Amino acid sequence: MKAAQTPHDLGQSLWLDNVTRDLLNSGTLQHYIEELSITGLTSNPTIFDHALKNSAYNAAIGDELAQGKTCEAVFLFSSWRI
Repeated sequence: MKAAQTPHDLGQSLWLDNVTRDLLNSGTLQHYIEELSITGLTSNPTIFDHALKNSAYNAAIGDELAQGKTCEAVFLFSSWRI
């Protein structure tokens, strides 16, 4: 039985409160879904603030700013986001 099968069977949903690009690209999220029954993801401004301040997206953001996009456009409409 999966580690989280019992809560799942009782109608509870397990959510992960930390979404990162690495989590998606590494296959870890897929593992969490398949083996731990994670059914939802969420994040919050503090998590995004940490990711932005710790270089996770610096190159991608810099590329878009160099193309002349405004900060608002980069934040709202860009493909670098998770």
